[in-house]
Amino acid sequence: MKTESSVSPMDHSESIRLEIGGAPAKEMQKTMRRIDRREWWLWFTAALVMLLLMLGIASFAFSALVSETNNSYSIYMNQAVRGLGVLVLLFIGYALYQQIQINQIRRQLLDQIFAVDKVEVLAQEVYNLAVLDSVTGIYNRRYAEQRLISEIARTQRHRLGLTVILFDLDEFKQVNDKYGHAVGDGLLKAFAERLSKSTRGSDLAARYGGDEFVAILPECKPEGVQYVLKRLDGLTVEVGGEMLPISYSAGWADYLPGESAEELLKRVDADLYTNKRASKVPVA
Repeated sequence: MKTESSVSPMDHSESIRLEIGGAPAKEMQKTMRRIDRREWWLWFTAALVMLLLMLGIASFAFSALVSETNNSYSIYMNQAVRGLGVLVLLFIGYALYQQIQINQIRRQLLDQIFAVDKVEVLAQEVYNLAVLDSVTGIYNRRYAEQRLISEIARTQRHRLGLTVILFDLDEFKQVNDKYGHAVGDGLLKAFAERLSKSTRGSDLAARYGGDEFVAILPECKPEGVQYVLKRLDGLTVEVGGEMLPISYSAGWADYLPGESAEELLKRVDADLYTNKRASKVPVA
């Protein structure tokens, strides 16, 4: 039942990273260009010095051939050797200076990379605060409502189906009162994890508030709702060595053309509490 999501859940996170991390990225590109320029000049200078050395060696060889007939060339050779020695020393000094500069620029680049890493961590934290529930780790109500509006617009454009399910955990308050909030949070996490696994990649599972959850199912087939509900049955959480069953009530509705998100959620909520009251009616 897994399909590719029609809306990527990381789009918001990526946009945050691009907005916050744009300036450091440009600085890194500028620093890389500075390194490339310095290394290019270093290699160009090395090639030039090698060419001059080759010309000097060739001149020495030529002068050696004629030195037997003209002693004045010995003086020229001594001056040339000294000149080449000075040239080599100058080049070594220049190469060392350039290498020091390149190392400094590389350290600056590492600092910028570290800054970008911190920006990405900050972006992820902002994303988590904006769209994720702090207790369960799944999407929160605000994101679910925004996603529902987007899915309704998509449904209207392409005339596709859309189903929304609301869940309400039974006797959650009693669990909190009896076992404490830590156990209650564990129960919420267990239900959220199972709900996420029970839906497709194109669906959205979110904590709607308190002990309520919502599932948005685009292009849901008629048997899709029962598939989700069936996978949620039999869920338990361990408390003090005992397995505590997690029961819930659910209500759902298909989108009607022209309906707003608020109207759809109101119908789903009414169906939820109708089913919840019906489950509490004692059997005669």
